[in-house]
Amino acid sequence: MKIVGVISDTHGLLRPEALEALRGSELIIHAGDVGNPTVLESLRQIAPVVAVRGNVDTGPWAQGLCETEVVPIYGHSIYVLHDRLQLAVDPANAGYAAVVFGHSHMALAETRDGVLYLNPGSAGPRRFRLPISVARLRVSTDALEPEIVLLG
Repeated sequence: MKIVGVISDTHGLLRPEALEALRGSELIIHAGDVGNPTVLESLRQIAPVVAVRGNVDTGPWAQGLCETEVVPIYGHSIYVLHDRLQLAVDPANAGYAAVVFGHSHMALAETRDGVLYLNPGSAGPRRFRLPISVARLRVSTDALEPEIVLLG
C-alpha cells in the first residue's frame, strides 16, 4: 500500500500543519492554485510532487505546470486537474480510477460510476468559513481509500 498526500489551493501559503499531515507520503499531488514555487519546493522535501496549474498560477514559474496530469499508481490511473468543471473526459469510460481536483476549497470524497472524486479542500488562506484541510489517499492494487484531514 502506498500513501499519496493530496493538497490544493495553497495560494502561496504552506502551513506547518499541512506539511506535518503529508509526512509519510510516498507521492504528493497538488491540485493547483499553488501560488508560489516555494510551496512545491517545500513539498518536494517530503516526497516527489505532481502538480497542475490552477487559475492563480500565472507567473513565469507556473508555465512548467500542465493543466492536467495522469498519475499511474499500482495499476490505477488518477486524473488530476484544478477545476472539476473543466473536466473534458468521461473518467469512467477513460478508465480512470480517480479524479483529483481543487478550486472550490470544499473537501469532498465521493464515488460515482466507480470513480473516486477527491478534493482535499484548501490548505492555504481560509476562505469564508470553510475548514482548512488536505487529504491522504491509501492506494493498493485493490482499492483507493481517501481520508480528509482537517487542519487546526
